[in-house]
Amino acid sequence: MAQPFVLPDFYLPHPARLNPHVDAARAHTRGWARRMGMLEGSGVWEERDLEAHDYALLCAYTHPDCDAQTLSLVTDWYVWVFFFDDHFLEVFKRGQDMAGGRAYLERLPAFMPLEGEPAAEPANPVEAGLADLWARTVPAMSPAWRARFAEATEHLLNESLWELANINEGRIANPVEYVEMRRKVGGAPWSAGLVEFAAGAEVPAAVAHERPLLVLRDAFSDAVHLRNDLFSYQREVEEEGENSNGVLVLETFLGCSTQEAAEAVNDLLTSRLQQFEHTALTEVPALCAEKGLDLARCAAVAAYAKGLQDWQSGGHEWHLRSSRYMNEGAARGARGGGVLGASALETGALFGRPARARLRSLAHVPHQVVGPSLLPEFDLPYPLSLSPHLEAARVSCLDWAEGMGLLADIWDRELMAGFDLPLCAAGLDPDATLEELELSSQWLAWGTYGDDYYPLVFGRVRDLAGARALTERLKACMPLEDPAGGAAGAAGPLERSLADLWERTAAPMGAAERASLRLAVDHMLESWLWELHNQALHRVPDPVDYVEMRRRTFGSELTMSLARLRHGRALPAEFFATGAMRAVEKAVSDYGTLLNDLFSYQKEIEVEGEVHNGVLVVQTFFGCDYPTGVRIVDDLMRGRLRQFEHLKASELPLLVEQFGLDAEGRAALGRYLRELEDWLAGILNWHRRVRRYRAQDVRSGAGTPRAAGGPARALGGPTGTGTAAARVAELFGR
Repeated sequence: MAQPFVLPDFYLPHPARLNPHVDAARAHTRGWARRMGMLEGSGVWEERDLEAHDYALLCAYTHPDCDAQTLSLVTDWYVWVFFFDDHFLEVFKRGQDMAGGRAYLERLPAFMPLEGEPAAEPANPVEAGLADLWARTVPAMSPAWRARFAEATEHLLNESLWELANINEGRIANPVEYVEMRRKVGGAPWSAGLVEFAAGAEVPAAVAHERPLLVLRDAFSDAVHLRNDLFSYQREVEEEGENSNGVLVLETFLGCSTQEAAEAVNDLLTSRLQQFEHTALTEVPALCAEKGLDLARCAAVAAYAKGLQDWQSGGHEWHLRSSRYMNEGAARGARGGGVLGASALETGALFGRPARARLRSLAHVPHQVVGPSLLPEFDLPYPLSLSPHLEAARVSCLDWAEGMGLLADIWDRELMAGFDLPLCAAGLDPDATLEELELSSQWLAWGTYGDDYYPLVFGRVRDLAGARALTERLKACMPLEDPAGGAAGAAGPLERSLADLWERTAAPMGAAERASLRLAVDHMLESWLWELHNQALHRVPDPVDYVEMRRRTFGSELTMSLARLRHGRALPAEFFATGAMRAVEKAVSDYGTLLNDLFSYQKEIEVEGEVHNGVLVVQTFFGCDYPTGVRIVDDLMRGRLRQFEHLKASELPLLVEQFGLDAEGRAALGRYLRELEDWLAGILNWHRRVRRYRAQDVRSGAGTPRAAGGPARALGGPTGTGTAAARVAELFGR
């Protein structure tokens, strides 16, 4: 069968190495698979299938330094997971048996107890294999690792249900949904857990859930999955009828040829590998120092990062050789699967497409005159409603900000009045009481002020240490035990205003609700530091990292957290923690953040010299012009809106049944979904009316904060001469 596209040239700067114990692992795993019932008689594999796939070779390449016993155990894990994938295909996917597949998957967690013996007796080869592997692996690892690995394994297994649902509906995911779901339920996060085991390098609990380690794992995961999509397109799409393949997703989304889609997937793969390198070399060492890790724990983190690097190189080498994948001609190193950067002398890696992609992310010219922001038609189907308390909230919000000292530095009363944040709050929550509207307006004011303050005060002078110090002081303004205690140490306006908001918001809450709100604010604060880090490097982030962090920088998590808390009694926290509900909130959030990027493009690119704008991120990644970037962002927004509607219509009803929600719970869910619709309608209305993003406001400086400590005037002063870029240059001493 002819290949549907020519494999692209891959960026892989680290050569693969082979574990010398590969033959021992082959012999061991053949006997193990037979004892578990995975070969003759299973209806899935014969011995020749196992030999042709050669999972021992995969593991020998991806874990080149472990001993023979460890390599054999790791190989058994991979035999098990690939057998599961093929078994689920034969038994449930081909017949599209959703109910049977769900029941099958629900039994498997019983064979991964965090303590003690399995809660059930194995009834098939998949259950028998999992029970055996779990018992042989977990004694060497901590309880924290067991919990993380069990969760990753459950997500991996549940991928099959998500793929089956898409096949049943004939639906192809949009790119953002695809990357998110592929990462969550694909095999790479699970593989990262086995890297810790095989390398003897368990990630310390103190940093395991910190952003740099999560980015390291996620960038690794994305690269593994995207590479697999390129090699497995023919088998998955043409032979098995799969919808969950990145090449097919981009082919559909971009409306391009299969070859062009394959090149685009490879560009994204390269970008994620470069994100991995950037994080490993710049953010992870700083995190280890910040957390005060001793030498042994720093070495464990370094060994883990090296293990992930080995996996990338080895996984590629195995794809070139396995009979499971489309790799004709690739192993010979011709165009089609060539490895760029395998040698220090590889000029393709130094000067070719991957190098140009890396350069593009660092070569954006700031303060280009781009003209008024281009806006597509926003076909948002939700009606706008505004709170009747809007006028009162406008007055009280200005008075509150002035009393807190927020109008004596980068903002003044006229500037803030033009921002009209109560208008935004009135659209987000039209049913709020006056007290609720005042509080939400003040939260929006505080978040917008902070978002303006960090880049103005810390960004232009690259004072990352000062920003970190302020961030820690702000976190101290939100004590969990005594919400009123944050005011004692609050020094400046940003701290005093947060302490005030925290006391008024958190005091009536229970401990769990308070912790959830605190986490949302912490995430927003940390996201501002991420922006400063990129600003200091003058680095345009890659699309995946940008979309994920934009939810935090925009404050979506904070506003949605406040909305969720209202329904806590009728809708349990576990309901909001499900994949479907998280997908709902992410789809809504992404629409809002990208809408903001469209409206703010001229302000951010021309005046502020920003690198954090979704349109710019798309332009940089795809190498396209501004109008094309707008079209891609618009398409992505429409895809997110379609996903929101799809989730409401198809997945949430199943979730309601799964949780057995009563009438009160169903009503609460209906109210929450309407609030999300209000959130979208209110965000759009505010952007259309606010004195912050319009071309005349950008030109006059009416929508732009002034430098901290500077005169109370717009950029450029009373003369009003020169272009916006010139006024910025004057202000910043350029």
